[in-house]
Amino acid sequence: MSPRRTDAGGRIDRLRTIRFTFDGAPYTGHAGDTLASALLANGVTLFGRSFKYHRPRGVLTAGVEEPNALVTVLRGEVREPNIAATMVEIHDGLTAVSQNRFPSLAWDVSAANQLGGKLLSAGFYYKTFMGPAIGPLKSTRFWMFCEHFIRRAAGLGRAGTAADTARYERMNAFCDVLVVGSGPAGLMAARAAADQGARVILSELEPHFGGSANWSGETIDGMPGADWAARAAGQLEGYDNVRLLPRTTVWGYYDGNTLAALERVADHKERPGKGEPRHRYWIIRAKSVVLATGSFERPLVFPGNDRPGVMLAHAAERYANEYGVLAGNRIALFTNNDSAYRSALALKKAGAAIVAIVDVRPELSSEMRELADEAEGKILFGHAVVATEGGKALSGVKVQRFDMVNGALAGEARSIQADCLLISGGWSPTIHLASQAGAKAEWNAARQAFLPPKPTQQWIGAGAFTGSFSTAEAIAEGRAAGLSAAGGTGVPTALPVVEAAPGGPDPAPVFEIRANGKSFVDFQHDVTAEDVRLAYREGFVSVEHLKRYTTLGMATDQGKSSNIPGLAIMAEALGKPIPEVGTTRFRPPFSAVSIGSLAAERFGDLRPQRLTPMHDWHVANGATMYSAGLWYRPMIYGHPGETIEQAYVREARATRESAGIVDVSTLGKIAVQGPDAAEFLDRVYTNMFSTLAVGKARYGLMLREDGLAFDDGTTWRLGEQDFLMTTTTANAGKVMQQLEYFLDVIWPGLKVHVTSVTDEWAGAAIGGPRAREILAACATGTAVDNATLPFMGIVRGKISGVPVMMCRLSFSGEMAFEVYSGAGYGAHVWEALIEAGKPFGLVTYGLEALGTLRIEKGHVTGAEIDGRTTARDLHLDWMLSRKKPFIGSAMMDREGLIAPGRLELVGLISLDNQPLNGGAHIVEALDEANPHDSIGHITACCYSPALGKYIALALVKDGKARRGTRAHISDPLRNRFGPVEIVSNHFFDPDGSRMHG
Repeated sequence: MSPRRTDAGGRIDRLRTIRFTFDGAPYTGHAGDTLASALLANGVTLFGRSFKYHRPRGVLTAGVEEPNALVTVLRGEVREPNIAATMVEIHDGLTAVSQNRFPSLAWDVSAANQLGGKLLSAGFYYKTFMGPAIGPLKSTRFWMFCEHFIRRAAGLGRAGTAADTARYERMNAFCDVLVVGSGPAGLMAARAAADQGARVILSELEPHFGGSANWSGETIDGMPGADWAARAAGQLEGYDNVRLLPRTTVWGYYDGNTLAALERVADHKERPGKGEPRHRYWIIRAKSVVLATGSFERPLVFPGNDRPGVMLAHAAERYANEYGVLAGNRIALFTNNDSAYRSALALKKAGAAIVAIVDVRPELSSEMRELADEAEGKILFGHAVVATEGGKALSGVKVQRFDMVNGALAGEARSIQADCLLISGGWSPTIHLASQAGAKAEWNAARQAFLPPKPTQQWIGAGAFTGSFSTAEAIAEGRAAGLSAAGGTGVPTALPVVEAAPGGPDPAPVFEIRANGKSFVDFQHDVTAEDVRLAYREGFVSVEHLKRYTTLGMATDQGKSSNIPGLAIMAEALGKPIPEVGTTRFRPPFSAVSIGSLAAERFGDLRPQRLTPMHDWHVANGATMYSAGLWYRPMIYGHPGETIEQAYVREARATRESAGIVDVSTLGKIAVQGPDAAEFLDRVYTNMFSTLAVGKARYGLMLREDGLAFDDGTTWRLGEQDFLMTTTTANAGKVMQQLEYFLDVIWPGLKVHVTSVTDEWAGAAIGGPRAREILAACATGTAVDNATLPFMGIVRGKISGVPVMMCRLSFSGEMAFEVYSGAGYGAHVWEALIEAGKPFGLVTYGLEALGTLRIEKGHVTGAEIDGRTTARDLHLDWMLSRKKPFIGSAMMDREGLIAPGRLELVGLISLDNQPLNGGAHIVEALDEANPHDSIGHITACCYSPALGKYIALALVKDGKARRGTRAHISDPLRNRFGPVEIVSNHFFDPDGSRMHG
């Protein structure tokens, strides 16, 4: 039998043995064990080293709040550092290693940092390395010298470099009631809401539902609490309107009752099942939320409180009752409240010897005395622990008389032999999600804890979360919360009867015992009580400054156990009550979230990928995809054996001869709505939009404030106060930012609302001589003839039963139409258009052909609107209204922007029938040996099937005046030199007869 495994008890499967390794040593545990419980069962007490002093540390807690026992889990070559051993479920083949130590956990050379004394006190890095001003190391040079070594010492676990091969998923869920936490309060809330017919999601971060019922040792409805919880969870499984999510941590509460959760689907398995992800990221939108998240037990602050073998009382009780593991054989307890007495009794029943119960309070209730007698523990009331003894494991404690009123110690300290010290400094409700949802926590003097704020969103609290620490109160509050969240009233009904150990919920207001030696507040970051007082002396008294100066609460546990003691010590230094010192607002995530789960199905990519609604169709039909900004778009639809050039020439030629269709869903789309929408657009665009008729579109140009061209696109007037603006794909975000900036800062009085709707609309552009026939063959509910749908006209109809909006406009120089549908119907409409176009020779074309068509027509894009060109440079000065001011109008006529010699848009034709390259320079006199005197550069180029030549768009000095002249291409990097003719940028259909025909 393992050294500390009890003969019976716990919820582990003793018939199933699990083999794992820790720091290379083999161990065994049982199914249901965590890594922490299994190592404790094997007699392991040393789990890790602290961040700054590298002090030896043992496990402190039994849950997500663990600050000490952090390990790195190895999955093949993949390393995952900083995982709490209390949250790692063991499985066959599990490999874990300790971290932040060298060369080993037992013998860590960096433990010498403990000799640094005050040199390594709070804020040492701000002060120690800013000098000395001696010789070559004066000023910041000493810091730069030390920086290399500091960075090597920083951090805890070491991240790996191997690619993570695991799969991740993302899920969206909608419910009437989300219940967070499945203790007695959560189970009752879920049942009550489900009985009202509400759609319920019950999430629990632990593997098993039940919360404290699984380890409290209480009796509920005449059965052990764990059995009652299992029965309640089993009953909920039978509801069609209930979704149960074990191993799921709700880590963020956002606006609109949107919550984020992480489900650990396969971490507890040697390998995931077929099709299983490792983690699943849930985005949950709930009408109402019940927060039944329980509470955390707090440690007490006293010298030596960080030694391995010091543990929270409830954690030891849980290890005994849930895992059948004793935290020690000779156990002492140190407390300021009644809950530790229940723990003492539980550990006595599990087989441990209770050698002493040290209580700071001078008087105890008769019930607590009876519990202590039953636990056979000697009570030392009016005493405090002032030191611990031992090295890498606890061997004893020192106690001394203590006056709770003034904090004074009296008499001689005496030693008590013990291999485990359990501490309990009161309880802090787990209010993190409520704090994230908004509002400031409220201090409760009786509970000596911050209680939840008044709700600013649709949530209701229940159980220990609200400061109601008894199971009977939790059950009653849980049922009431579930009924209220579901909008029901319910009828009075008998609640489960709870048999529990007696005890009050209120602790004595004692957080620290001041004695000689280091007393730790934040265990992981080695923040001591003296560090907090040093922050006070140096003026860092704001709770936010205290946090950042000392790093209190900035460790991986985010201050779950250290915040209240730290605030109490600062409050004492300031001579103020704790609520006046305040508390930091909790921010998401509540606990660590894998980046892979946030990326989900797109995990493994360097950056996010945006896919159009037709993406799968493109891939299935042979498209070669590539990234255009964040979007993935078809480059070509190549035939076997075709080169890229052959493919795009074929696609472009077919479009000119018959018709082609291209996916334009990526165009930026912004809804501009409100009484002043037209006026706003007049100010944004260089041309007029207030005169645009409803049901018509207009091409528009935007300038930056400095007068340079910013973006172009079309805007459609859908109603008197309703416009749909389209932008280039690349500038969609920038345009939206500019619109919001001017509305918020420059023109806040305008009654306009702008909304990005890019992802709401799927778009297809169909163009060519037969485009109208194709549209007429599949559109219903409207005609598409020239009278009904003239150039820049808009109509609404249906295609294959789907409502669509169609506008006649062209980017290719051909008669063309853009068809928009809801994004969810994008692929359906796309396929209907293609089916209708088959008799007319319709082809799909990609970005290469799209670029070819636009170059032939002479349209500009981001390659020409590059942040240096003006409307005049691009021959768009006809769009500059002189009847109104607009963004950039005050600066567009600056001397430098209208001076001769500016780069102007032109067309180029290759005279040697060789391809041209984007970025190549243009020179008047060719000098291959010494390229010089560039007069411009190519912005876009292609082979033109319409002209049968290689052509390009370019920006050339005084370009308009050079039309009809010759020049040379000078591209030494690609060894391309050759003659070109400078022509108009309108290569094809310059009069627009095809587009307007």
